[in-house]
Amino acid sequence: MSRLKAASEATGEVLRALPAALRFLSRLPVPRLPFEPAQDGPPDLDRLAPAFPLAGALIGLTGALTALTFALIGLPSLVVATLTVMVLVIVAGGLHEDGLADVADGLGGMTVARRLEIMRDSRLGSFGVLALILAVTLRVVTLQALMDIDILATAAALLAAGAVGRLAPVLMLAALPPARPEGLGHGAGRPSAPARWKAGGLALVIAALTVIPGFGAGALAGGLVLGFLGFSALARLARAQFGGQTGDVAGAAALLVEIAFLLGLLIFARHP
Repeated sequence: MSRLKAASEATGEVLRALPAALRFLSRLPVPRLPFEPAQDGPPDLDRLAPAFPLAGALIGLTGALTALTFALIGLPSLVVATLTVMVLVIVAGGLHEDGLADVADGLGGMTVARRLEIMRDSRLGSFGVLALILAVTLRVVTLQALMDIDILATAAALLAAGAVGRLAPVLMLAALPPARPEGLGHGAGRPSAPARWKAGGLALVIAALTVIPGFGAGALAGGLVLGFLGFSALARLARAQFGGQTGDVAGAAALLVEIAFLLGLLIFARHP
């Protein structure tokens, strides 16, 4: 009974934090509900973090519905994949793409201070443009290839990719110290170990339920391994080049891990 009660309480915490997590991670018009606590200042990521994977899965659901709708119409898979990515970017408000572009532009600086200064510049540089082109292209063609294998399985996998991708910022904020004494990476705080475990467990459950039926356990394992490698590479880069994490680094982590996860699915779905 105690385990059942603990699971029920954890589920309740996630559901109560879900509206705020969706407002933070997307542009979906989620109203503030009566049971939500008043929030002033930066978001309390320790409270919101466990709901990030579920919010990511719901964002991925918008892409899944888009993919299925246009596939039923009979459009070619490349067009369907492009429209799916377009909807996902719009729903998320380009939040993670903006982070990736800023991180890429920041790498052009010669010192840590200069890199952080460049990342704060709202103007888009050549490194940022190239990073966005490569990321969008890889995301589209990977989705197209997955759709050519199984459109239903790919639609379900978009929920998993959204969940796993939104786990990445939670882990990035915990893995590295803030690169600045102010900003989102510092003000939001470091998600606690219980919050990280809850978020990680929920992401794995969502991924298993949505990937294994269509692509199998091997593809899921491959996606998780490539996602972890992508996360680790970005974390090492951020530590070396910026001295830690920022909101942009956390946003870039979500996008890069999502792409790496889908690429892993593709590799192991074709080669079980």
